[in-house]
Amino acid sequence: MVRLLALGILLSFSIPTLYANAGARIPPETRMLQVNGHRIAFHVTPGHSPTIVLDAGGGLDSTYWTSLLPALSRSTGSKIITYDRAGMGASEAVSGPWSLHGAERDLADGLRRLGATHDVILVAHSMAGEIATAFAERHPQWLAGAVFVDASVPQFYTPEEVQRVTAENKAMISALTHAPSTPATRQLLAYAESFDATSRTFHDMKWPASVPVIAIVSQKTPFDSPQDVSLWKRAQARFANAASNRKLLIAHGSSHDIAHDKPAIILRAIHEMIARARPNAGGAH
Repeated sequence: MVRLLALGILLSFSIPTLYANAGARIPPETRMLQVNGHRIAFHVTPGHSPTIVLDAGGGLDSTYWTSLLPALSRSTGSKIITYDRAGMGASEAVSGPWSLHGAERDLADGLRRLGATHDVILVAHSMAGEIATAFAERHPQWLAGAVFVDASVPQFYTPEEVQRVTAENKAMISALTHAPSTPATRQLLAYAESFDATSRTFHDMKWPASVPVIAIVSQKTPFDSPQDVSLWKRAQARFANAASNRKLLIAHGSSHDIAHDKPAIILRAIHEMIARARPNAGGAH
């Protein structure tokens, strides 16, 4: 289950200033939106442009970002959108194997309904890197930039890795089938069942050259095996080095759970992306 979660996967202000009065913010409003035949919960914290959209990893819902939101809202003043993927949190479930393009459509249709179709900074953790890549391919003009938080990148899913993990997943699928049914286990099972086809499709995707990215990589990586650790690090470096508007950051001392282990590095990256997109908008607050 840990492997599935992992594979579903990923300035000018001081830390004291970043967290000062972090609790003083307007709570998010939940909007239940009908998209693609089911209801998806979007949680909107009001603010100005650019809009920051946070997408959590496999088996996780919008509450993954709860501890980060006050400081992010306080320090940026931006509108912030989190959401629950189908079957997670307050959102309705969708039957069958997990669909990358279905998940991307849910996000895009929801953002369209919310009027977030320009000047968006997309923050993707773990498996959400796949959704972010599919989204960026279809809607590059919506994005001012992206921050990857130990997020999946196409370079990791080589044919050899996909074949090996697909074989290993058979035992995990059996275990998940007999495990207590929860939103997390159901999503991980749906992801595992579609892993082979989805990963091969993802491997062929290209991040658009027009959209800048800061890729944050955990020091410990999501994996235990030396083979996976090495491949993950190489893939992240290859992704970051593929264009001049990409940057690689190492979250030293962090596990895959960077949002809770080292939240300041995410906040700094978001501010840097705001500054890149709008040079006069990335200063201290």
